[in-house]
Amino acid sequence: QVQLVESGGGLVQAGGSLRLSCAAAGQIFSVNTMAWYHQPPGERRDLVATVTIDHTEGYADSVKGRFFVSRDNAKNTVYLQMNNLKPEDSGVYYCNRQLGFRPDGGWAADYWGQGTQVTVSS
Repeated sequence: QVQLVESGGGLVQAGGSLRLSCAAAGQIFSVNTMAWYHQPPGERRDLVATVTIDHTEGYADSVKGRFFVSRDNAKNTVYLQMNNLKPEDSGVYYCNRQLGFRPDGGWAADYWGQGTQVTVSS
């Protein structure tokens, strides 16, 4: 059963913009703070942005002022507007609810979507 579907990634030059979308199943979306995670090649998956049910936003320092997260509660969809992209922003982007950690340090997620690939060329 597909519960998280990310889209909108692509290849862009440094300084460019992309808008990612994530359609989430209602049981995930309606009661949770939603989040975007970034996994560069060969590295761990890091939290980059969060948005609460009442639209309060949070950002990792690395993306503040460049990325903007939003959600449409009527459409069960969360967005990530990515501006002034840098090569280090490359990787796969995933959405999920805001997660805690497992004892081994990994994200305590029951499932992930397939993610969407972002490649920023210099």
